[in-house]
Amino acid sequence: MGDPSRLPETACRAWAGPAARGRGLPRVGGACRAWAGPAARGRGSSGVCPPRGRGRARALRATAVARVKGQRAGDTSNMAAARSPGGRAGPVPRAWRPAPPRARLPRLLVLLAAATAGPGGGGAARLYRAGEDAVWVLDSGSVRGATANSSAAWLLQFYSSWCGHCIGYAPTWRALAADVRDWAPAIRVAALDCAEEKNQDVCRAYDVHFYPTFRYFKAFTKEFTTGENFKGPNRELQTVRHTMIDFLQNHTEGSWPPACPPLDPVPPSDILSLIDNRGGRYVAILFESNSSYLGREVILDLIPYENIMVTRALDGEKALLQKLGVSSVPSCYLIHPNGSHGLINIVKPLRSFFSSYLKSLPDVRKKSLFLPEKPNKEENSETVVWREFDKSKLYTADLESGLHYLLRVELAAHKSLAGAELKTLKDFVTVVARLFPGRPPVRKLLEMLQEWLANLPLDKIPYNAVLDLVNNKMRISGIFLPNHIKWVGCQGSRPEWRGYPCSLWKLFHTLTVQASTHPKALAGTGFEDDPQAVLQAVRRYVRTFFGCRECGEHFEEMATESLDSVKTPDQAVLWLWKKHNVVNGRLAGHLSEDPKFPKVPWPTPDLCPACHEEIKGLDSWDEGHVLTFLKRHYSRSNLVDTYSVDQGDPGAGGAPARGEEEEEGLTPPEKAHRDHDPKSLPPPSVQGPGLHLSKSLHHRLDIKLRNPHASGVHKEAEAAVPFLGVGFSSLDMSLCVVLYVASSLFLMVMYFFFRVRSKRWKVKHYHPAV
Repeated sequence: MGDPSRLPETACRAWAGPAARGRGLPRVGGACRAWAGPAARGRGSSGVCPPRGRGRARALRATAVARVKGQRAGDTSNMAAARSPGGRAGPVPRAWRPAPPRARLPRLLVLLAAATAGPGGGGAARLYRAGEDAVWVLDSGSVRGATANSSAAWLLQFYSSWCGHCIGYAPTWRALAADVRDWAPAIRVAALDCAEEKNQDVCRAYDVHFYPTFRYFKAFTKEFTTGENFKGPNRELQTVRHTMIDFLQNHTEGSWPPACPPLDPVPPSDILSLIDNRGGRYVAILFESNSSYLGREVILDLIPYENIMVTRALDGEKALLQKLGVSSVPSCYLIHPNGSHGLINIVKPLRSFFSSYLKSLPDVRKKSLFLPEKPNKEENSETVVWREFDKSKLYTADLESGLHYLLRVELAAHKSLAGAELKTLKDFVTVVARLFPGRPPVRKLLEMLQEWLANLPLDKIPYNAVLDLVNNKMRISGIFLPNHIKWVGCQGSRPEWRGYPCSLWKLFHTLTVQASTHPKALAGTGFEDDPQAVLQAVRRYVRTFFGCRECGEHFEEMATESLDSVKTPDQAVLWLWKKHNVVNGRLAGHLSEDPKFPKVPWPTPDLCPACHEEIKGLDSWDEGHVLTFLKRHYSRSNLVDTYSVDQGDPGAGGAPARGEEEEEGLTPPEKAHRDHDPKSLPPPSVQGPGLHLSKSLHHRLDIKLRNPHASGVHKEAEAAVPFLGVGFSSLDMSLCVVLYVASSLFLMVMYFFFRVRSKRWKVKHYHPAV
């Protein structure tokens, strides 16, 4: 890969689109592998495992990584592994149609992902290995304890393990940590994975929105702080190393790390006194120019070594330099313990040469150094089970897992939303709610979220209010969104590969196709006459919220360049597909590329033979057949619920309300068409309960927004229980009981009243027979 210090600037250049995630474009080394698109991500060579009783492979805690077998060398669809429509796109002769390709791997493929947590923490650190890398791996349980009131300063990278730019930059960060390993008593290099859901709250607390984010934390900081942002022209290894030195020198005398020697140059008068005094140890004086960092780097390199002191001096005093025989800088003047002194002869005036020479002096010994401990492998290893999937299918589990991460993790990084951010969220949720072709409980949740946001009277909201609805804090029957990730078509051979970017690309492709095949789905939203509506909503979301900032910037460049050319919904489908393939080509060969799912042009010939043709000997696309293929692949009929979380499983939010069973096969676009057809509207009695329920929900959430600390409202929401398919609070149920008892007492009183009156009437008119 060349010099690791060159990686940061060339990484994460792309927003690898899904449709384009196909595989096969020329390999380019420095791009953001992160946005390797889902749709295009089809990769037939992905190994998969048939499920043993729904994910029961946890019994297979294998201690060795199972070798991938049965991989076809030419089957490289990185993302198509989950998305090609039945493998039968376009009119093709029967002899040509291959059977729907399946990922061929051992039936039980178990990968042991070494979960490396930082000091005192557990969990899977996917890009950095505690105890093996010099990087301190932190998590939600260790970051505050490590950085608060520490005797050393910290440089902490908040990253996301799915972000291609973060993956591409990881070798540089590891190299930096190894290069400054001896600086640990003064300043330490650390990393924290914000993609881990257990770290979500701490990343929010530190106000981290994009990845990677670099923060400095000074030593002996007692109060909580989000740290100081990295300020440098680039993220090259040498640049970061120099900014670490600048940060150390910004410490005040009271907060100076005790293990860090003085880094300021000594005045000329002190140099002569150092030469005259015998301190029983070596004293090395590095002469350098004012702009040089070499002297300070060597000083920090020698921190853990005994019997030597290193200091620096500037080359401004020419007379002193002549007296000592210093003719050029940088140079090192060494004073021996016995009092002898003189210039040392260094072959090359480089940091490594000076440091190596001084470390090798007689009686110069290295002290014990406190470094990150290696975690217990048994405690911190997780079993990753591969699920068998058909790359020609689209999996509900991928889309729902992507929505879960989007709504509960990525957007939750923002404590509050206002202005353009809130408008972006409203537009994006509107598009998803109207076009998402998933299961009814998820669609119902999205519709309620969209309706609530649309009727919101406030111009600023805390995101916790949105989370309350997404997490169904009102406990409304029949809505839910799985609360954990289960990748199927977006599985990667390692935890940091594919995953969320793949699922997001699949979602975006699905939305463009649904908008094209159901033109009335967006009726009444203000987007109905805009063929770019979906793409613009996606564009603004990626620009505003997507965690990989450089990936978002690259996608914005592509949109600025050619999005205006989209004039029809079909063109929108093809535009996203083309850009996804462009990104795939740029990311091919990058560190974030999964070798089991290489990025090649998608759809591949085995998925859509009719999509490919040769013109003058060159492979070309038949865009008519490509469009047909995309509409089939991302249609509701090609969506498979295998591996999806059932409503009774952990992560589900209740049983479906009455009437949902009849809508099971009805997609949101079809439902929108029905809603705008007067003949298909249900009678008022059917609409009533849902309408009242929605109003009740709006009322409760609005109260919480206006008074988020109102415990009574919160308790009422927590106490809400589903009853006969409708959500009633404990107060509602109490009122019902009171009314029932009062009605019973009233009826009993009336009964006895008329009974006594009847007896009196009979006595009054009684005439005994004579």
